[in-house]
Amino acid sequence: MKKNPFWKVVGVVVLSISLFAACNQSDKTRDNSDGLNLTNLDTTVSPTQDFYEYANGGWIKSNPVPPSKSAWTSFSILQEHNNNVLKSILKNSISDDAPGNSTEQKVGDFYKSGMDTLQIGKQGMKPVEPILSQIANIDNRVTLLNTIAELRQEGVGAMYSFHVSQDDKEATKMAAYLGQGGLGLPDRDYYLKTDKRSEQVRKAYVKHIAKMFELMGEKPAQSEKDAKTIMDIETNLAKHSMTRVERRDPDNVYHKMTIEQLEKITPDINWNQHFKKMGVTGLKTVIVSQPKFMSNLNNMLKDVSIANWKVYLKWHTINSAAPFLSKKFEDEDFNFYGKVLSGRKKMEPRWKRVLRTENRAIGFALGKLYVKKAFPPEAKQKAMEMINDIKSAFRDRIQNISWMSDSTKQKALNKLQALIPKIGYPDKWRDYSSLKITDASYFTNVLNANKYAYNRMINKLGKPVDRNEWFMTPQTVNAYYSPNKNEIVFPAGILQPPFFDPKADAALNFGGMGAVIGHEMTHGFDDQGSKYDKNGNLHDWWNKQDRKNFNERAQNLVNEYSDFVVLDSLHINGKLTLGENIADNGGVSLAYAALQKYYQKHGKPDKIQGFTPNQRFFLAWARIWEANMTPESLENRLRVDPHSPGKFRVNGVVRNMPAFYKAFNVVSRDSMYTAPAKRANVWAAG
Repeated sequence: MKKNPFWKVVGVVVLSISLFAACNQSDKTRDNSDGLNLTNLDTTVSPTQDFYEYANGGWIKSNPVPPSKSAWTSFSILQEHNNNVLKSILKNSISDDAPGNSTEQKVGDFYKSGMDTLQIGKQGMKPVEPILSQIANIDNRVTLLNTIAELRQEGVGAMYSFHVSQDDKEATKMAAYLGQGGLGLPDRDYYLKTDKRSEQVRKAYVKHIAKMFELMGEKPAQSEKDAKTIMDIETNLAKHSMTRVERRDPDNVYHKMTIEQLEKITPDINWNQHFKKMGVTGLKTVIVSQPKFMSNLNNMLKDVSIANWKVYLKWHTINSAAPFLSKKFEDEDFNFYGKVLSGRKKMEPRWKRVLRTENRAIGFALGKLYVKKAFPPEAKQKAMEMINDIKSAFRDRIQNISWMSDSTKQKALNKLQALIPKIGYPDKWRDYSSLKITDASYFTNVLNANKYAYNRMINKLGKPVDRNEWFMTPQTVNAYYSPNKNEIVFPAGILQPPFFDPKADAALNFGGMGAVIGHEMTHGFDDQGSKYDKNGNLHDWWNKQDRKNFNERAQNLVNEYSDFVVLDSLHINGKLTLGENIADNGGVSLAYAALQKYYQKHGKPDKIQGFTPNQRFFLAWARIWEANMTPESLENRLRVDPHSPGKFRVNGVVRNMPAFYKAFNVVSRDSMYTAPAKRANVWAAG
């Protein structure tokens, strides 16, 4: 779990594949690019009984979760490779005599400040004391709200969430979004559920808060009292927050209001004044994601004392800042968020922690240097060819699908045609010239980057949408679909083995990166993405019968995945994971169809390493989800992650694909068999 970090200011609406944490194991664990690593298989398991274990069992046995991690996956291996590349860039940037205010200077000085533990230790709490003094001076509701507005610009997102993004229903315009937030635990359910694990987490959280206050100089009795106050406030916020499943429906979280309408549900907040303090002027309308939450927040402003609100703000300030302060704060922060919530046994090396922070703060500056060193031009060309092949397969799928009318098909085809692919890195790099970075103070650099990001965000209001903007840095091992821009984005960081290699055979590339491409493409037509039209507007372009047919097929996936038992008696939440399951099932099916077209053009090879091309395709899909996780991390993901765990992303997909049955001779007596009438698919071939 990641708490809201100090640097995080804006929320980005993307539908993406899962990003797993990087780990610190050796680069030697990467798969060979010229073929499958056969030692990763477990041939004592039949592929017809448990395909995931057959494909990944050997890897799972030899790759335990490192003590500093909550998970170790194929994503981790590739991220580790990228980390080593970035580390060499950072070291060079420190040693270079880079000109002031250059990309190299900012990258080098940021890293240097984060690695200077002696200086950080000497500073102690001094960097955050001005913010704490500001909170201490709050004496009424006006100064409370003013302080919250100002803290938001510095990265402390207390009480509620605020961000600027494309208007869901007017995708050519940027809009202000206001909604639920202000929690220190990963999700509302941690505050409200009565199961044993939730109760244990709540107790540990209260102890953690009290300990942090003690580190700030409070006496134990007062710290315990303050911790209870914070838990009471956050529990009230949680009670009036939407569940993650409720928030999956974009219509549920779109309520455009004038400022006057907003003030009717929050009469004790002068929003014009509040927005002005936030640096936002001339705002006429705002999209309120959760009106009931905002109405309750207004009540809380009256019911909760100013003294208690000050305690709450003090907590969220130190909670956000802890990773960038002296060792005692960083250690206690890790004890809860690392150990209790994620099951990690020790911190990862400091250079990785600093690198992670720098990636989030000035990631595109670092990415510009990364691309020059690590991204070959032929990878971009080959990836584009694969995108076109899969797009063609999707076009055929829509044209031939039986459950959709011709009128809706044409609109779906128009949306697919309008889909924009982005590969590798942005055409225009982010301008950091106004951001001051020095080697004098790590916390100050984080704070400056935070303010820079906030100002950059609010400056988008009233300006045309920048359709060239990226929301992931080039070095990121991930990909995403943006419904507002109707675009799929594949950073350079993921266009490497085991996902993609221009020199590898087609089956491995289509089963790996091709399935990822198909996944992101299908997100435009999942339960959320399908509600946006070709221009990125939240608009119902389906006729009623077609939408009914879609929902019925989607419900089959909900039922299938909800039946999967992952940990003890814990099941996958089929409703929460629906969009990703639709994308997986559709994406792999599309990649397979594109591979068959590829073979029609280029010829189909014989067996390689003892496997047919089609078998290699499915093995390539399985290997990108090889994973080990701590029980704590896995349980947390089941609560908050819209992605199913890797084993079920693999087995849940292939058991619905007739091509898999043929490739591995699956018959009715096998565990991987599902009767044809019960196989779930939306965009997958029947």
